[in-house]
Amino acid sequence: MTKSEIAIFQLDNGQAEIQVKLDNDTVWLSQKQMSDIFEKDSDTIGLHLKNIYQTGELDEASTTEYSSVVRMEGKRKVTRKIKFYNLDAIISVGYRVNSKRGTQFRIWANRVLKDYLVRGYVLNEQRLLQKAEQLKELQSSFKIIRNILKYKILTNDESSGLLKIIADYSYALDILDRYDYQTLQITSTSGKETYQLTYDEAIKQIAIVKKAYGNSELFGHEKDGSFHSSISTIYQTFNGVDLYPSIEEKAANLLYFITKNHSFSDGNKRIAAFLFLYFLEQNRILFDDLGYKRIADNALVALTLMIAVSNPAEKDTLVKVIVNLINRKN
Repeated sequence: MTKSEIAIFQLDNGQAEIQVKLDNDTVWLSQKQMSDIFEKDSDTIGLHLKNIYQTGELDEASTTEYSSVVRMEGKRKVTRKIKFYNLDAIISVGYRVNSKRGTQFRIWANRVLKDYLVRGYVLNEQRLLQKAEQLKELQSSFKIIRNILKYKILTNDESSGLLKIIADYSYALDILDRYDYQTLQITSTSGKETYQLTYDEAIKQIAIVKKAYGNSELFGHEKDGSFHSSISTIYQTFNGVDLYPSIEEKAANLLYFITKNHSFSDGNKRIAAFLFLYFLEQNRILFDDLGYKRIADNALVALTLMIAVSNPAEKDTLVKVIVNLINRKN
């Protein structure tokens, strides 16, 4: 653990207590605090410390540190640099003064340190598990990308889109601790949507796209009712709470469902990508504060391909990737 903590040592007279600093896996006391614990005057403690370091029993540099302490001097609060001594130095002084209270402090310190180190171990274990989960998510994304390469030969534009996804996704995962311990979660989203896409509006927009980009009569021709389901599913609730509460989560799932459901005889990926952008634009988050699209066109192409060839079990990973690419941090 790197962050210092304070533990309280209760003196056996029951009327006073000493605040003991825990840091760098040890405890620290000032000369004045040792004087109070060992019931010896400060000059005596200072003499013992001087002898301990002069004889080479301990290395002064590795057993001492200075710390800023705020204390009352008269009616003023004053910040002073105080020298503190770690447990090795404290125990060495305790043996020299042969204090009963020194023995009590040593027993207390060892117990407190054990608890302190166990807490630190647990925190480190949690961080390691967190990093393992992040790495697992990243490996899943690479697996999906490998499947794309087996599926088709990519154009330069599609390849550069994949590289952008890898770079942005790795950044969001923060494997190298450059993203302040961010895990791959749904974060920094824009809140609830102000615009809701309806089935009728979507069909109307598809007809407009067909005039401009449709290259066959089958473009946008519905095969079944799955497209209607794709639209309605992103607005599902449970106990009155949206299953996909933010704009980004609804958009990501919309892109996934339309791509994956193959609702049309032709144009599934183009329709999915268009409606994804249309939904973001209508909710006013397609562009960032500088006027750039939150997700580049080539990245969207590659991402849609990833969805198309992915295993359904990889849905959560892909949705998280999409949200991390379009959230407010991008």
